[in-house]
Amino acid sequence: MEDNRIYKTVEEILEGRIRPELGRHGGSIVLVKIEDTVAYIRLTGHCSGCPSAKYTLENLVKEEIMRHTDLISDVRLHEEVSQELYDFARDILAGKQRRIP
Repeated sequence: MEDNRIYKTVEEILEGRIRPELGRHGGSIVLVKIEDTVAYIRLTGHCSGCPSAKYTLENLVKEEIMRHTDLISDVRLHEEVSQELYDFARDILAGKQRRIP
């Protein structure tokens, strides 16, 4: 039950304080998981793959989450590559034309 409270708290912070700011720049954020009080997030939209992603994480996302809850000890980027992206890259290398997902 504690995990649900932590997840809900972080989602409320993301929704109220972080997504609006990222949205102004064409980006967004997804809470991927919480493990041992560490929140793993993925930046999406224009923020995905942005050279400033680490800066955004440290100076916006982590700072806001840590300021508004003591339930999280750290915030990290979740950098796993999706199967969809692997399939897209495989098709490009095979010479197949696909639309960007």
